[in-house]
Amino acid sequence: MRRARALLFRGGLAALSRLPVPGLALRWVMRLCLAMMVDKRPDKSLRNLFAVEGDLTAMINLAAIRYGKGSHVKHRLMNYHHFFIHRVRPREKVLDVGCGDGSLAYDIVRRTGADVTGIDINMKSIEACRARFTHPSLRFKRMDVTQGVPDERYDAIVLSNVLEHIQDRVGFLMSLRKRCHPTRFLIRVPMIDRSWYVPMRRELGLPYFSDDTHCVEYTLDSFQLEMSAAGLGISHYQINWGEIWAEVQNA
Repeated sequence: MRRARALLFRGGLAALSRLPVPGLALRWVMRLCLAMMVDKRPDKSLRNLFAVEGDLTAMINLAAIRYGKGSHVKHRLMNYHHFFIHRVRPREKVLDVGCGDGSLAYDIVRRTGADVTGIDINMKSIEACRARFTHPSLRFKRMDVTQGVPDERYDAIVLSNVLEHIQDRVGFLMSLRKRCHPTRFLIRVPMIDRSWYVPMRRELGLPYFSDDTHCVEYTLDSFQLEMSAAGLGISHYQINWGEIWAEVQNA
């Protein structure tokens, strides 16, 4: 019965979204959510509702990308680009690892006058970046950094929501230091203590990272320990939006 309710909810959302009266669709969504809570065991109810919450979050993210005309609105609303822009100087060489949709790399070039190379494992993302952003000091390349890093000197390396996707993060950082000789890393990572949902999901035996491709999420202490293991020291950090934004340099 529980599985049937979950399938009904997930399969029904798309149909409900096509109803001509938005208010009617919302009322049906609420009724479906209430149906998920009828089990006498609260742990089962929580598991059902957390499953629904995960689906809704994914849908919200897709809608946010459409609303932002191809770029997630979080770039604008969180204003995290400013953290990176403020820490890059004119004519510096910058490597943006895992550049995604390319908007951060483009903003760094446009706002600082630096020379930026954006790399990403996804060729479709790279092609979209090239089509969307053009600048004489900006280039995009397809590269899998888990298989090797560029053998070229850079002043700064940007790792915006990248480290948490890598298994051997210490080895990865040390390899970047050895081959690219950066003066600093500019890093953004998610925190695991961002919400009580995280330990609750873990207690229920559910996936509890904010993305199922994450290998880790951080506390400030665990982030400091990992940087130290890679021979790096934190020169500045701030906590915003449940994330650590940090500038780190050779210890």
